[in-house]
Amino acid sequence: MTRSVFAAARFAPAAVAAWVCLALCTAFPAGADAADEPKREDGLYAGAAAVDVTPPLGLPIVGNWNSPPAERVHDPIMVRALVLKNGDDRLALVLCDNVGIPREVFDAGKESIAARTGIKPEQVLTASTHTHSSVSARSNAGEVGGSPTLDGDRPALPKGTAYQQMLAEGIAAAVEQAVDQLEPAELAWGSVQAPEHVFNRRWFVSDPDLARNPFGGVDKVRMNPPRRSGALVKQAGPVDPEVSFLSVRTRGVGVGLPRPIALMANYSLHYVGGVPGGELSADYFGVFARRIAARLNAERLTPRFVGMLSNGTSGDVNNVDFTAASVNRAPYEQMQIVADDLAEKIAAVYDDLDFHSDVPLASAQREVLLKVRKPTPEQLAFFEQVDARAAAGEKPYQRHEQNYARRGRTLAEGPDTVAILLQAHRIGDVAVAAIPFETFTQTGLELKREIPRIDPFEDAFTIELANGAYGYLPTPEQHVLGGYETWLGTSSVQEDATVQIVQNLREMFAQLARTGSPRPAGPQ
Repeated sequence: MTRSVFAAARFAPAAVAAWVCLALCTAFPAGADAADEPKREDGLYAGAAAVDVTPPLGLPIVGNWNSPPAERVHDPIMVRALVLKNGDDRLALVLCDNVGIPREVFDAGKESIAARTGIKPEQVLTASTHTHSSVSARSNAGEVGGSPTLDGDRPALPKGTAYQQMLAEGIAAAVEQAVDQLEPAELAWGSVQAPEHVFNRRWFVSDPDLARNPFGGVDKVRMNPPRRSGALVKQAGPVDPEVSFLSVRTRGVGVGLPRPIALMANYSLHYVGGVPGGELSADYFGVFARRIAARLNAERLTPRFVGMLSNGTSGDVNNVDFTAASVNRAPYEQMQIVADDLAEKIAAVYDDLDFHSDVPLASAQREVLLKVRKPTPEQLAFFEQVDARAAAGEKPYQRHEQNYARRGRTLAEGPDTVAILLQAHRIGDVAVAAIPFETFTQTGLELKREIPRIDPFEDAFTIELANGAYGYLPTPEQHVLGGYETWLGTSSVQEDATVQIVQNLREMFAQLARTGSPRPAGPQ
């Protein structure tokens, strides 16, 4: 597909250190309306900021079956924000280094943003990067309302944990600082291919013992099977090798030359890992932020250049080639390899980007009501067997069966529905979808195929774990195959949820194409 780019203006990254920015910006007064803002030059304005939200040591690190306490900070845990403004339309893109932040925390941050800057909640996209090397953002040892995947009722933030409050404040502070630094800007969009780092982690296997599930059955596929196993048959789904990115720089006004403000990329790859136990790290998302600044010679700019990497649709994709022998890497080495390659590939096409200062912005959001999955009578009966085996000290049928018996019972006693938030954003001719799940790549590819059929959109990408974190989102076809991502308690909403989500996003982008920014709709 021919990629859309905006009107031409070029510069060389090597010249960045000599650039001088003459355009100054004025912060929005807290809670001010557009009519109260100082009159500005027409066109796009942009600002970016990063705020350190590294948690205190001693809290458990979540993201794996074991949760060791944080003992050392390897690299900071950050909130990074990019704010765009064109006339009365604004958009804040906010990425947080966390495995999955519940909606209550994001909502609290958005409320504070609205009070401080006047940016409306529907104009704020908040998302977790999905590092597995930070502490929980949930209110009860990794769970909210007893469920590991559903936010449940959203309590007022003062009832939340101290780290939840720290995250919400960091989100608001990053956006406020970005607003303070708004200046005349221009934006370009581009993409590169990085197929060598993405592998579908779900495999059809011929050995039933490899595919046991914690409900007494045998699945057709296995997540993360043994490497180079003779039982491997074929991968169960696709991958998306595209790295989409938005690049923002100052306008070349007066005698000044353009200075890069921020670059936000999107890649459909889970975290990379290679972090020793007890260490805090932003994973390859944080490495990319540093590497792209270095590749663009933007490390020492004022205001600070902000690199950002969002998680695409990667619920079934990781960085492991299960057909190849493992390679011994030093801690953090593999994530550095991946991040540096992405940054190098983007930098290689950077000089050929076309920038434009008149970039339409529009946003829409919608709550969609989904059914919560409940255990079947057969599963409830199996949970009783699980308890009996555990009491007798017998070997379990599957090693995680006690964990999933607890999760299944919690879902049985919990609400029947959950309202999730979807967002659609227009940035020029690019569509950015926001889904609050670990979304399978197949869904992301479907949206990339369908949304550009809506004029004026020429391309699209999806940010997952956005505005909430409700577990995995397999397609109906993948639910039939089973595997970890489909298990009750790992995936906890109706099995055809992707059908509803894709349809709603299509409708929302069609609305944006016709009318600009519609008011948020109620639950569908």
